[in-house]
Formats: sequence, C-alpha cells, structure tokens
Amino acid sequence: MRVGGPAGRFAIATSTDELVDAVATADADGTPVLLVGGGSNLVIGDAGFDGLVVQVATRGITRESMDYCGGAEVLVAAGEPWDGLVAEAVDAGWIGVEALSGIPGSTGATPVQNVGAYGQEVAGSVASVRTWDRVERRTRTLAAAECEFGYRDSRFKRERFRGGPRYVVLEVRFQLVVADRSEPVKYAELARTLGVAIGDRVPSVDVRNAVLELRRGKGMVLDAADHDTWSAGSFFTNPLLTAEDAARLPADAPRWPAADGRVKTSAAWLIEHAGFGKGYGRPGPASLSTKHTLALTNRGSATAADVLALARTVRDGVRAAFGVQLTAEPELVNCTL
Repeated sequence: MRVGGPAGRFAIATSTDELVDAVATADADGTPVLLVGGGSNLVIGDAGFDGLVVQVATRGITRESMDYCGGAEVLVAAGEPWDGLVAEAVDAGWIGVEALSGIPGSTGATPVQNVGAYGQEVAGSVASVRTWDRVERRTRTLAAAECEFGYRDSRFKRERFRGGPRYVVLEVRFQLVVADRSEPVKYAELARTLGVAIGDRVPSVDVRNAVLELRRGKGMVLDAADHDTWSAGSFFTNPLLTAEDAARLPADAPRWPAADGRVKTSAAWLIEHAGFGKGYGRPGPASLSTKHTLALTNRGSATAADVLALARTVRDGVRAAFGVQLTAEPELVNCTL
C-alpha cells in the first residue's frame, strides 16, 4: 500500500538458518519482531515498528516425488514468490493451485491466511508446514490437519507470541495432483469467463489465464503505474453470519452455505449497497478502487491514517445499513480499526 512508518531495524533472511537465528536472537533479547513476506497483506501504522523487521527472502522449489498415483510432492521455501510457484505448477501439470494465480506475496504466507480465490483454497493442497516455534524454541512440522485451517484462517494466524505469530513458517510441503486438466471449476464468475459449466475441467493453463484476466480487471494484479493496485487486496473478509442474521439481509443479498450452519455473504455487495461505490473517496488521498469495492487504495500520497479512516467509514456505514460488522483481512501493525 506504500504507507506506514520506518522499521527500528531491518534484516533480510536469505536462508532458513538466517531466518531462525534472527528471530531466536531477537526473542532472547526481548526485541519485538515483525515478519514480512511480500508485504501485500499488511498495513503498518504511520509510527512504524520499533523493533526488528525480518523480510523472509528464502528461495527454493524442490520436487520431492512425482507419480500419477500419489501426485507431486513439492517442498517450497517460505520466501518463494507465490505466483511463481503457481506458474511452475501449471507448466509442470500439477493441479490444485491454478485458480490461485496472480495473488501477490510469498508462499510461506499462504497457509497463515489460508489464501483462497475463485473456488480454491491453499488448504486443499498443503500437506505439511515446517515452522520455528517461538514458544518451544524448536523446529516443528505440522501436518495439514494440525494447521486448523478455516475461512481465511489457521492456527498460524491465531496463535500469538509477544504480539507476533507464534510460528515462523520455514517451508511448505504441497501435495498436488498430476493431471492434464484442472480441478473442477467451482466459481461461477470463472466458469462464465471460461465458457464452461460449474464442475467442468479445462486445461489448467486456461484457468490460470482466465483468473489473471479477472484479477487484472479488478486491479488485483500488481502494476506500479495503476493506483488501483496500490492496495492490500480485499480489505474486508466476506462475513460469516448465523442463519437468523442472514435472513435479515435484503432478499437479493448473496448467500452461500458455510460450515457449522452459518451463511456467507458478500462484503463487496454490502459495501456497494451501503452507498460506497467504486472510487468512493476520490480523489483521495485514499479511496476505494475504481475497479473493485473491496480494495482500499492509496491514490499516491495517502498515510496509514488516511487508509484506516476510509476503512472505518466503510465499516461503520455497512454496520448502520445492515447490522453486519466487517472484519479487516490485512494484518494491521501498530494501527487499529
């Protein structure tokens, strides 16, 4: 988003040993730690972060096994750019992440947020996550079932230590299917773009290209010249409501069944129907994207305070109109809604 204040200290970890040593040393000294991957899902307050900021810049994609029965097992360093991994998977004929194309950031961040888009979630392909446990001060590998994945959620996001994450993701092991065609297309907008029916399979490269086209149309593929991409992506998660609360929404509000009998609705729909259309707040310094109401953007001179003020206006407007409380999706550091 190009907002936020300075770091007290800044380090770049290019190996797993460097990453563990930096975090462990800071913890032993009582120094606050902020881990940064690609920085694409992050809003830092204007006062900055008075501690150690560690950029995770480890690299490596290792094909540990591949067969048509067991699939492809791929070990990926936490700092590996996510979209590069997706591109390699599509080229290699591994399916399971093709609809997650174009998402900025690092691979190690994807299980933390349980990144999802266009009918896929990374939880569907994660086999295990190797971590540094800051509480027990040792490396731990958690199987997928131990990660406690939920909608844009995991134990990596929930369990905290000294104001930061308890677990430092070091590597992610993926189990991907080897196939000529994609997973069944689950998302209606993607199916329409591809010209197929829900449940159809198509070449995974077609899914990737269609997703990239859709994301560009929403300002969700990074472009330094386009202020609509100076954002943290979708700023609010889609609300999960009780059946009773969902029934109180207008009849035409989107509703999808979710876990535990809850109902998911569209944050973008709520925002737009509460009176905040595309481009709301222009000329800025912060405004909603002109392409997508879920993205809060920096029009060139915004501060974190400007972005958060806009977020509060939208959040409070949706609550007043529909009684629904929106929740911020990005990690907020030294700033609050």
